[in-house]
Order: sequence, then structure tokens, then C-alpha cells
Amino acid sequence: MATHDAKSLADAHTQQPDLKGRKAIITGGTTGIGRAIAVLLASYGVKVFVCGRTTEHLADALERICEVGEGDGVVVDLSGSGGIDRLFEAADNYLGGLDIAVINAAVPAEALVDTPEQDTRYQLETDLVAYVITAQECARRMPAGSDIVFIGSMSAVSRKGGSSIYVAAKSGVQGFAASLRQELAERDVKVGLIEPGFTGADFQYPDFPPEKQRELIHQHKMLRAEDIAVATHFMLSQPRRAAVSLMRVETRLEHP
Repeated sequence: MATHDAKSLADAHTQQPDLKGRKAIITGGTTGIGRAIAVLLASYGVKVFVCGRTTEHLADALERICEVGEGDGVVVDLSGSGGIDRLFEAADNYLGGLDIAVINAAVPAEALVDTPEQDTRYQLETDLVAYVITAQECARRMPAGSDIVFIGSMSAVSRKGGSSIYVAAKSGVQGFAASLRQELAERDVKVGLIEPGFTGADFQYPDFPPEKQRELIHQHKMLRAEDIAVATHFMLSQPRRAAVSLMRVETRLEHP
């Protein structure tokens, strides 16, 4: 087998910044995609602070995060300004700085005519307004060399009927991310959007219980949350000159 010295391979690689020592907020980081991202980043030496809506999920996530790295979190509902204020008060105290934000927390939302107005407002507050306000608070804190990653949805692309409220929110996130990327570029704060396809998580209950999710993942018709975590790591590990601004991660085969 041929061997190659470091010099001969120098032009085959690009510089990948080390994530160790960076400080990250991950909203919705206690379940599903957010939890997978938090665990993976912690394993690379990122100090992570997560939030979620239940004590049980927070405890579970922190147990796993602390097996591979360092992290803490808080139970909050981000649908109102009070929850966002609590998140940043706790995160500021724990992290002592911020240079990565993964804005991910979301709730399911369905067809407009089937949803009471109060529920519609809650869903939009969580799935769109909280994304904007959380990004605003992060950007105010971030020095040059920072990254904001939004976790959106392929629903913004497919725009299927039956999920019009969710489509509205995720289409809003899509447009917001594109505009914010331009606003923050000169400050050396990169903004990226990852739009996952059909991904296994408790978000899919009750239509797709755990055993059905495992079956679909095995058939390559459903993604694992860890697939989106790997995409997030790729986005964060590029040289500063390279902004991976949009990634769409879909199943190889169509789901039912």
C-alpha cells in the first residue's frame, strides 16, 4: 500500500476550525434533533447550554451530554418573551459568552381551519417568532467568528396541504435566515439553515410510534436525528471564508 507524507496531501484538505472550547446555545436541545446536535457538539468539546419544555427531557439530555462533554440547561417555554429572557439569563451565567447558536425549538402545527386561533398563535410564536427573537438576542452577544444555525424544515419547500401553519412558520424561517445572513456577514457571524426531511423523533408521535420509526429508518425512508447533527457539525467546521448557508437533508427513498 502506498504511503504519502503530509506535504503531498497538503492541497487535498481545507482548514477545519477546532470546535473545542466554543460555547453554544441549543434551543429545543432536550429531545430529537436538538438533543442529537447537543450530544455531538459536546463530544467535540463545545460547552453547550440547552433548553426544553419538560424537566424529564432536560434531565435525560443532560445525562447523555455529560457522558461525552460539558453542558447544562433550563426548562422554558419560548413562546413568550419571559421564556426567552429566562433562557438567556441562565445561559449567560453558565456559558460566560456565546459563539454558536442552534435555533431549533419547534412544535407541530397543522391545517389552518382545523386549529383554534389560540393554538395557531402559540404555534407561530414558537415556530417563527421565537426563532427571530432568539437570533436577535444571540447576535447581540456574539463576537466575530460566531455561527448561527437555524433548523428549519423541508415543509418550506414541499408546502403540502394539511400543515399550512407549519409551512408558514418554516417558510418565514427560510426567508429570515437568508436576509440575516447578509446582515451579519460583515461582522463575521455566519448564518446557516438546515432543512431536514422526514426525521425520527417524538415530534412524529402519535402517527409514527417508536417501532414504526425504527422500521422506516431501517428502510431508508426516515432520517435519524443524528443525521441532522452530522450536517450541523459539517456546517460549523468550515473555514471562515466558506459559508454553507443552506443544507437540505432528505431521505434517499420516499416515505409513505
